[in-house]
Amino acid sequence: MAITAQMVKELREKTGAGMMDCKKALQETDGDMEKAIDFLREKGIAKAAKKGDRIAAEGLTSIKVEGNNAVILEVNSETDFVAKNEGFQVLVQELADHLLANNPASVEEALGQTMANGSTVETHINSAIAKIGEKLTLRRFAVKTKSDSDAFGAYLHMGGRIGVLTVVEGTTDEDAAKDVSMHIAALNPKYVSRDEVSAEEVERERQVLTQQALNEGKPENIVVKMVEGRISKYFEDVCVNDQAFVKNPDQKVGKFVESKGGKIREFVRYEVGEGLEKREDNFAEEVMSQVKK
Repeated sequence: MAITAQMVKELREKTGAGMMDCKKALQETDGDMEKAIDFLREKGIAKAAKKGDRIAAEGLTSIKVEGNNAVILEVNSETDFVAKNEGFQVLVQELADHLLANNPASVEEALGQTMANGSTVETHINSAIAKIGEKLTLRRFAVKTKSDSDAFGAYLHMGGRIGVLTVVEGTTDEDAAKDVSMHIAALNPKYVSRDEVSAEEVERERQVLTQQALNEGKPENIVVKMVEGRISKYFEDVCVNDQAFVKNPDQKVGKFVESKGGKIREFVRYEVGEGLEKREDNFAEEVMSQVKK
């Protein structure tokens, strides 16, 4: 298939590899983005590649906790100026209140629900759009519950650029739960524990690491041991329980939580705009457009 400049640009942003390397990888894999990422990793050109690492759209994440229920949500705007707008921030809190009280199954269901003011969520957002003058969207949310013997860890980083909601079972130590959420905000794990990682994902990683080791010229008889060691390191990268705790690198996060009498049940981490394409506006023009409003 034809390899476009946009495809090369996307692969560069996902892997940090050079333009010609990205172009060659896409040609070798017939334009398959995931296979091209693996190709670059096998050659040692790209160290890692995670879907949706690119931070694009603006907006805020927010968390609201009421007793044994909590909601985390992301609401997007077109510019960072609007994300700092008081009217936008009020909208985010109104949406959080509604989601927590009504617990819809999806964004689509939420948009059709009636709010306390008598408007549907969609109409209310549209009214805010008319006042603020930018496209605003309720992108995603998650409502979580716990028991009286559990704790929520709620943490917002940089005023809501990153939001993390963690549920810790077996302890009511909210400070410890918040510390875990701060760690998750910083290191961005994908899973709680190793048993959540699918066999398919582990096998894909093993194949990439095996080819990588062979390409490094390592003897086949030691490649297997090397790969298993690197697989263990991979689990440390993606599973929060296996990660060195940012507040005490000598201790694993899982052991820290155990020392408080609990265990991590689940977490949700939202980073504003991850996986979304950002408008490629000229920054100076964007500033002037705001000044003229």
